[in-house]
Amino acid sequence: MKSGSSTVVIYAALAGNLAIAATKFVASWWTGSSAMFSEALHSLVDTSNQGLLLFGLHRSARPATRKHPFGHGMEIYFWALVVALMIFALGGAVSIYEGVIRLTAPEPIRDPWINFAVLGISFAIEAATLRVAWRELRQSQPAKPIMDALRGSKDPSIFSIFCEDAAALLGLGLAAVGLALDYALDEPRFDAAASIAIGLVLVLTAVFLARETLSLMTGESASSEVLEEVSSVLDRDPRILKVEEVLSMHLGPSDILLGISIDFRDDMTSDDIEAAVWDLSARLREREPSIRRIFVRPVRRSPTPRAATTS
Repeated sequence: MKSGSSTVVIYAALAGNLAIAATKFVASWWTGSSAMFSEALHSLVDTSNQGLLLFGLHRSARPATRKHPFGHGMEIYFWALVVALMIFALGGAVSIYEGVIRLTAPEPIRDPWINFAVLGISFAIEAATLRVAWRELRQSQPAKPIMDALRGSKDPSIFSIFCEDAAALLGLGLAAVGLALDYALDEPRFDAAASIAIGLVLVLTAVFLARETLSLMTGESASSEVLEEVSSVLDRDPRILKVEEVLSMHLGPSDILLGISIDFRDDMTSDDIEAAVWDLSARLREREPSIRRIFVRPVRRSPTPRAATTS
C-alpha cells in the first residue's frame, strides 16, 4: 500500500469527522440528547485519531539511521495502537459513563428534529469517507471477505479508518433508534440506552484494532500471497536443491524483511552462489516490490553417515 493512498484516506476521514463533530456538539447542547453527545464525542475522538495517524505516517517515513538501521516504518504501528486506546478510553468508556448517568437521571430531549437532521447529514458524510477507505482496502485485498481483508491488511492507516467509519455508521443507526423510541414513547431512557450501546460498539472496535496492531508491532509475517510468490520464484530455480527456511517480517506497511536459508547445488562455486543470490533478490523484488531487504544464507545438508562395518 502506497503512503499516498493512506494519506488520502486519512485526510478524507479527517475533514468529514471535523465537520460532523462540530455539528453534533451543537445539536447535543441544543437538544440535551445523551446519544447525540456520545456521537459528538465519537467524531471528536475520530478526528484526533486521524491527526495521530498522519503524525505516525510522517514519523515512519524518516530514513534509516545508525541507531535504527531498518528505518522507522514500525512507528506507524505504535500510533495506531494509541488510536485504539483513545477509542476505548475517550470514546467507548466515556459514552458508556454518559449513558449510565442519563439512565439514572433521565432528561427530556428538546427539538428532536434537529438530532434527526444532524444524523442524516452525518450518515451521508461517514458513508462517503467509508467508501474511500473501502476502495483502498480492496485494492490490496480484492477477493477476500471483509474480515479476512481487515486482518490481512498491513496498513493500520487504512484498516483503522475503515473500522472507525464502520463503527460510526453503526453508532449513527443506534442513535437514530434511541432518539426515535424516545420521541415516540416519551421515554428518555431509550436515548441513554443508545449512548451505552454506542459506547459498547466503540469498545469492541478498539479491542479489534488493538489486537490487529499488536500483531504487527510484534513482528507479523508477510501475507500468504507474498510468501506464495516467494516460493514460486525459489521453487522454479534449478540452482536450488532445497529451501530450508523462509522467514519474513513487516517493518512497515510496505516494507518486508525476508530471510532465506537455501541449499544450492554442490557443483556451484562461491562466485556462482553470489551471482545466484543477486539474481534471486532482483527477481523477488520485481515480483513483490514491498520486499525491501533480503538476506540469503547458503546452507549445506549434513553428509549422510556411513553404515558401520564389521570385520
